[in-house]
Amino acid sequence: MTNEDIVKKLIDDLDRIGTIDPDDLPNIDLYMEQVTGFIDSRLGTSARTADGRILTKTMINNYAKNDLLPPPVKKKYSKEHLLILIFIYYFKHVMSINDIQSMLDPLTSKYFGKNGHMTIEKLYRDVSALEQGGIDDIKKDVLQKYENAEKLYDGDDEEAEFLRTFTFIFELSYDIYVRKRMIESLIDNYNAKYGENAFKKHSARSVGEKRPEKPVKKSGIKKRRIK
Repeated sequence: MTNEDIVKKLIDDLDRIGTIDPDDLPNIDLYMEQVTGFIDSRLGTSARTADGRILTKTMINNYAKNDLLPPPVKKKYSKEHLLILIFIYYFKHVMSINDIQSMLDPLTSKYFGKNGHMTIEKLYRDVSALEQGGIDDIKKDVLQKYENAEKLYDGDDEEAEFLRTFTFIFELSYDIYVRKRMIESLIDNYNAKYGENAFKKHSARSVGEKRPEKPVKKSGIKKRRIK
């Protein structure tokens, strides 16, 4: 298969990259095994290998430990839990755990389990619409990068093919690097303006609700009453 064939396949595959339509999300709460099964069935085409897992029980437990995902209710996960897991899936490829947390903390604190003018589901619908609209632009950009690499190195031998492949990969990687730096700058500017983790609360806690205070251990020494 030539590079040209590979690029055509890559561009065609963009239309088959796993996404989850908001209307496909279940309206009932799910147990953990059902959650992993649902996510894998919808995003499985994005896995690098046929047997690759998109989401595992260990991942979900780690997300909860790092305060990225609110705890389940009676071992069941709601539609909002699924949406948070989808956000994490896309974020984790380009963002650190701390940066993901700085974006999800305000989201879960303000909107998780609440019905108002803005909900997590509405936000997901909004960003999903933008995501689908940008696929055509990505296709054009990838094709342009491929053509740039092809023009630099002619020839049918292995060396020329390697140089074209290396150049094409570098172009794609540099693009990711630049976008990653932009993401980090946006997060840093947000934290500088509003204070790092300014909205950090336990995700399942209502806005304004205080953490329960830990009981103070009593000393074994009895205090004498002052008369």
